[in-house]
Amino acid sequence: MHELGVVFHIIDDVTDVGRENALTSVTSVTLQLGTVSSVIPEYLTDCWKWAVNRTELLKDAELIIEPIPAITYCEDCKETYDTIEHGKTCPHCGSTHTYLLQGNEFLIKEIAGA
Repeated sequence: MHELGVVFHIIDDVTDVGRENALTSVTSVTLQLGTVSSVIPEYLTDCWKWAVNRTELLKDAELIIEPIPAITYCEDCKETYDTIEHGKTCPHCGSTHTYLLQGNEFLIKEIAGA
């Protein structure tokens, strides 16, 4: 389960930002998480609940996850489509000359604190 390592990385980043901005507590962290990012939201949330309560700055902070849908672009027909439903093969023309436009992101969008 690499989600615990991901959570520790988020906590480190948020702690650095908190110090730079003289925060005394963080109440929530909003993540943008691509649906094909290889991070499982439920595992991430479970790890988050365990880990943040072992820190002073983030104790009881809420984790808000905003999913980013996976969208693929076809270079042959110039159409986009749902990656999860169709994979690498374009449902419009059958081409495999495709690439992922979005859906692999993992971004800290917002940190709310006092």
